[in-house]
Amino acid sequence: MSAMKFSLVPLAVLAALAVAPGIASAQHDHGAHAHVTTPVPAPAQRWAADANLRDGMGRIHTALGELRHYEMGHMDATMALDRVGLIEQAAADIFAKCKLEPEQDAALHGMLVPLLGAAQKLKADPTDMAQVQAMRDAVADYPRYFNDPGWATATGHAH
Repeated sequence: MSAMKFSLVPLAVLAALAVAPGIASAQHDHGAHAHVTTPVPAPAQRWAADANLRDGMGRIHTALGELRHYEMGHMDATMALDRVGLIEQAAADIFAKCKLEPEQDAALHGMLVPLLGAAQKLKADPTDMAQVQAMRDAVADYPRYFNDPGWATATGHAH
């Protein structure tokens, strides 16, 4: 199979908008990905993460790590929402530069769509700390799918 390039966000994001209004302002239509709603089993051997994916997911990983300070009360809401904006921008960059096989693409979108949904919920209610954990949970399986040295191994958890 040849690599497919998708430059826009999946329809699943549009469906998520019914649950998380406002996400569309930072996203685009990614019509070819209606299949994203079906979970993708982890591959026997993790997929290679290219430089664009490593960069975007690395920025997401860093921002999620920094949000621990918010959860502990060491960061104000303005700074936390700045981190949410960094996460949204990193996800938008990943979507714009997405160059993966369909199964890999579906697995990645299955992580980023709930990540962005939780980010929108936190933006709507910065006191809803559960959304920080929901964002972490959304991408927790990334190292089970993609071989990215910036994240924990397949048997570990992302920090």
